[in-house]
Amino acid sequence: MERKNRWQQAAAALYDQIVAEKSLAPGDKLPNELELSRELGVSRATLREAIRALCAQGVLEVRRGKGTYVSPQVEQIEDFGFRRLREVKGRLRDLFELRAMFEPQAAALACRRATEEERAEILARGAAVEACIRTGRDRTEADRAFHAAIVRSTHNEFMVRLLPIISQAVEEAISTGAAAGELAQATLRDHALLMDFFRKGDARGAEYAMAIHMRHAMDEMKLEE
Repeated sequence: MERKNRWQQAAAALYDQIVAEKSLAPGDKLPNELELSRELGVSRATLREAIRALCAQGVLEVRRGKGTYVSPQVEQIEDFGFRRLREVKGRLRDLFELRAMFEPQAAALACRRATEEERAEILARGAAVEACIRTGRDRTEADRAFHAAIVRSTHNEFMVRLLPIISQAVEEAISTGAAAGELAQATLRDHALLMDFFRKGDARGAEYAMAIHMRHAMDEMKLEE
């Protein structure tokens, strides 16, 4: 996760040099790898990841045998997105802070109030998330459905109204690719613990497990306060 954050930050800094600061113009050649990595304060491996990302978006282009250049068309790119990286992380932090306030209580209520059918659905939805992670498939919809099944089982109208917030947080966390591998593994462990408490009907345990899950998610995505 640390490495991914570093290459994102390096790409954002390089993008700002090109687009905002205009210190690199369209057609300019980038400084050599060693010099640029020192300037950005990252390793050469991290710099290469950042350059690959910028090349994929058309900001930079590699000319074989000559080096890496700022794309002549860079000024036509309306919004690459690196400049909004802090905004995205800020929104995710806010969403997860709100989730951390009500989802542990929702898990406890659901554990107490769920019918047998609802409990079975929660466990089935949790198993679906696990299957997606283990097979490398996109888990966005499965994860949303798992958390939604828990909230619906609270039989609390106002908690159910907060479901769009959960869906948005899940979708943004996964779609941004934030700490994808680490977050997936944390989700596997946390969901397993949470489902175990649901099987036992342990409301206090479910509350703690959901609180741990929210904290792990925020830690893995580096959503500092």
